[in-house]
Amino acid sequence: MNAYIREVLDGLKARAPWEAEFLQAAEEVLESIAPLIEKDPKYKAQKILERIVEPERTFMFKVPWMNDKGEYIINRGYRVQFNSAIGPYKGGIRFHPKVTLSTLKFLGFEQTFKNSLTGLPMGGGKGGADFDSNGKSDNEIMRFCQSFMTELQKYIGADTDVPAGDIGVGGREVGYMFGQYKRIRDEFTGVLTGKGISFGGSLVRPEATGFGAVYFAEEMFKLKNETLKGKTISVSGFGNVAWGACIKATELGAKVVTISGPDGYVYDPDGIATVEKHKYLEEMLVINRNSVETYVKKYPNAKFFAGKRPWEQKVDIAMPCAIQNELSGEDAHALVRNGVQCVVEVSNMGCTPEAWKLFIEKKIPFAPGKAANAGGVATSGLEMSQNSMRLMWSAEEVDKRLHDIMIYIHKNCVDTAKAFGADGNYVVGANIAGFKKVADAMIAQGLV
Repeated sequence: MNAYIREVLDGLKARAPWEAEFLQAAEEVLESIAPLIEKDPKYKAQKILERIVEPERTFMFKVPWMNDKGEYIINRGYRVQFNSAIGPYKGGIRFHPKVTLSTLKFLGFEQTFKNSLTGLPMGGGKGGADFDSNGKSDNEIMRFCQSFMTELQKYIGADTDVPAGDIGVGGREVGYMFGQYKRIRDEFTGVLTGKGISFGGSLVRPEATGFGAVYFAEEMFKLKNETLKGKTISVSGFGNVAWGACIKATELGAKVVTISGPDGYVYDPDGIATVEKHKYLEEMLVINRNSVETYVKKYPNAKFFAGKRPWEQKVDIAMPCAIQNELSGEDAHALVRNGVQCVVEVSNMGCTPEAWKLFIEKKIPFAPGKAANAGGVATSGLEMSQNSMRLMWSAEEVDKRLHDIMIYIHKNCVDTAKAFGADGNYVVGANIAGFKKVADAMIAQGLV
């Protein structure tokens, strides 16, 4: 490893050795941009690496709220504003009992380069709370969201920081937070994305991450003069991301055969490929966010595998769509043995280093999340544009713009990797392309 990069990483580990997720993300990015750092000394001279791995500011706050029994509950909230060199901070809010500062720092760091890749003027940030919405009533979720926004509203704004949804935060939660922001600030602006259509949301936003990932996979196969038609896909998760992937894959002639949850995974040999099944995925989130077993009760031809992950199935394409580090080295070996043709990381840092390095070693095309899942934030950027112009585009218009952005990201990754002697390596291509734009903007703006 480059000595300068090793020095920066060692400094990070010495300062906060407990931030495992953030250190993993930093190591992946910094290792892969070594060809750029060695080629151009200005990044070392201006200490860009030391500056870019530090958030510009971080907020941590208590979130007091009352449950339906009248009991006081205290959660912890966060907002990490990582980098604003190319635009206002942009990144989701995650409500999950395992949310920590390390989680949000890694997500904000990744978001910085992901947003850069879209070509849109958005910086990187992330926020959330250690709140679990499972088992909570609508009124409890509303009270929590209102309390969370009462504090968060001090630090965000349409031209400062524009949060969105993430795990545990969908249209309902965004609506409650937007209402509280509007009430406190007395302004109707595009301060949040992922809003309902009736109050400034964008068509296609709920499906966008899944749509974009499938578009990216389509471009990967075009390099081999192939299409997605007839390909089988293994997907994890069963929320909006997996749902969007199922819809677009079906539309392009591929067949998604798995979904998963905390309880295990479902294999459907007929494919999750009808409008009825796609709608049922939405219903499942309401029935029980922690279980996919419900699916086989509705569709008995499918099989449920308790406590297992879907990567043991033989498929052409693997698309982890759930959470970080969900696809391990052992899972990667199983996919390789079964002849997987490509892996598209749709969750943020969905593959462990052992997994994605194996795919690259075996010459299996691997798309990192910051490139493949950028369709979600890209469409959030399109929502921001619509809000700023006080208009609304049709679903066809948004989908076309999303498709064009994913084609652009794919080409940028491929061309950049080739230019730096790593032809076919999407990790190198995505990281160098995303990093360079942000780093050059930081240099142009001086030591700030």
